[in-house]
Order: sequence, then structure tokens, then C-alpha cells
Amino acid sequence: MLGLAGALARPFLLALDPETAHRATIAALKMAPLPAPAPDDPRLAVAAFGLAFPNPVGMAAGFDKNAEAPDALLALGFGFAEVGTLTPKAQPGNPRPRLFRLPRDKAVINRFGFNNEGHAPAHARLVARAGRAGIVGVNVGANKDAADRAADYAAGVAAFADVASYFTINVSSPNTPGLRDLQQRGALDDLLARALAARDEAAERCGRKPVLLKIAPDVTQGDLDDIVEVARARGVDGMIVSNTTISRPASLAEAATAKETGGLSGRPLFDLSTRALAQTFARVEGQFPLIGVGGIDSAETAWRKIEAGASLVQLYSSLVYEGIGLVGAIKSGLVERLTKSGRTSLTEIVGAKAAEWTRPA
Repeated sequence: MLGLAGALARPFLLALDPETAHRATIAALKMAPLPAPAPDDPRLAVAAFGLAFPNPVGMAAGFDKNAEAPDALLALGFGFAEVGTLTPKAQPGNPRPRLFRLPRDKAVINRFGFNNEGHAPAHARLVARAGRAGIVGVNVGANKDAADRAADYAAGVAAFADVASYFTINVSSPNTPGLRDLQQRGALDDLLARALAARDEAAERCGRKPVLLKIAPDVTQGDLDDIVEVARARGVDGMIVSNTTISRPASLAEAATAKETGGLSGRPLFDLSTRALAQTFARVEGQFPLIGVGGIDSAETAWRKIEAGASLVQLYSSLVYEGIGLVGAIKSGLVERLTKSGRTSLTEIVGAKAAEWTRPA
């Protein structure tokens, strides 16, 4: 029923200003009935980070910034939902307009700037859903005016340790000045050390929660070497590859809109993010799993992302153009591909074509 309602509402939403449409969607999800999702084919189950995912398709961070509708997202068939990015204090983000559609490119540009209500309201909402089934990750960030940004990340881990299924350390948004500098070796090592210490301090009280690191697709090979080396040395539980890109492919048809400042997501991000994923997979050497994000808009692109090294995938921008039915279509398409290939689990194809993605062009 939720999927049908979403399909009927999509033309109306596309006629609205993008941010207004986004808020309308969140409001509708908050009011919608929450039927139990249909059971997933057991072949789609994934074990990663010590968690059992019913299927590999997750809602990426950025959609449900304030943890208003995670259960509705799970009811729509997602295997997991990630809320945030959440900062300790509420902040308005960048001035509107800050979200732009590129329809001919099936892409989106955003420069939100971590607009959110802060830790307290989101925490209260997640406490209210305590005891319900479903994996809900919490994506944490730093306030724009923070004097000590690493402290904000540690505070986020401490604040949500009792309600998060896992944490994502988001140092890769292009819309907070200087944030991506936290991907540099020294800064990243300090940040991860403090975030993981906060996790470990809360573990006795709340259980040990996985901590993942989300990176940009625009890092150099040298920077990626450093990032993975630090992540492995510090013992993170996984990585998410990737956030949006500040690059603008020459192939973009919506040339005027493409000039807007912000991170580009959607179909044009697929190749860049998947190459970065495969390069990360090669460097991780099986120490921890990866989540692949960027340009997934079909079962085919999800399958290719898994072949490049992802154990799980996330999407968001493609829903703007394809609607919520995309989630079910991806899952059924993955099952069909497993059946045709004679495989019994997606684990069998993780990284199977990573070497092809990492070859020099």
C-alpha cells in the first residue's frame, strides 16, 4: 500500500520545489500505516559488522536527517535505514535553495550543510522505537562552528550508543567548509581514535556498536592509501564508499544546473564511486566489509556494485526519479540473477570484478 501511494504521489512531488517535496515525503511517511514488510528471499540475507541484514538494500543517510521515519522506511522493504547526518547542536544548514534536480541526468545536487535538529530530538525518537525490529544506523557529524570537530563525532557516538545499530562517521560531505580535511591521515587518526574510544566506553552499558567510516569519491590514490591504512590500524568495522562528488562530468545534459555548488549524486556518480569502491576493496584485503553507494538505480547497478566489492548497498537519489517501487525491483532482480547464476548467496560475488574496476583506463 505504501509503495502504491508513493507511485501515485511521485508526479505531484516532482512538480514541487525539491526540498518541499522532500519534507512532504517525510511527513507522509510519518503518518503512513506500518504493515510488516514481506519476508525477503533468504538468499538476500547478509551478515556484516556483526549484524544480520534481511537484504542488502539500505536507505542512505541524508533522507531521514532527524530520525523521523526509520520504521516506515523498513516497512517499505529496505534491509536497513541510516538516519542523519546528526550534529550535537541544531543548525539550519546553508541557505535555500540548496537542492537541485538534474532530470535528464537522473541526478541531484545538494548543498544542505548538515541541516538538522541536533542530537536530542533524534535521540528521543529513536528511544521511542526501542524494541522494534530492524537495523537503524546513525550517521554523525560536526557542527559547522565547532572548535573541536573530532569531539563532536565522539559526542555523537556517546549520545546514540543506546539506540544505534551502527554508526557512520561522515567526514566526506562537501558542504561543510573544511570537513573533508578530516580525511587527512593525522586528523582522521585522531578522530577515529576518539570516536572508537567513545564507542568502547559505552559498550559495557549498551553493547559494542559497529563504527563505519564514510569517504568521498574524489580522494587521490595516495589519500585513499592513508585512509584505509588508518581505518585498518584503528580497527573500524567497515567503510562506506562513497559520498557525493564535487566533480562535474562533461557528459551532464543539465549544464546550467550543473554549475550549482554542492555534491552531485545519482546516475552520473556510478562509475566514479564504484571505481573508488573497488580500489578500497583491494586495499582493505578482507579486513572488514564495505557498503557501496552512488548511482544505484536498478538491480543491474546494485549487482555491479556488489561485484566491485560491496557487501551491502545504499541508495537515495534514484528514488526521486524511480519511486519507492525501486527497492522491491532491485531485490527481485538480485534474486533473479542469483537463480540464473546458480548461486545461493550474494556473498559469492562480493568483489568478483573488483580487479576490472581498478585497471587503469
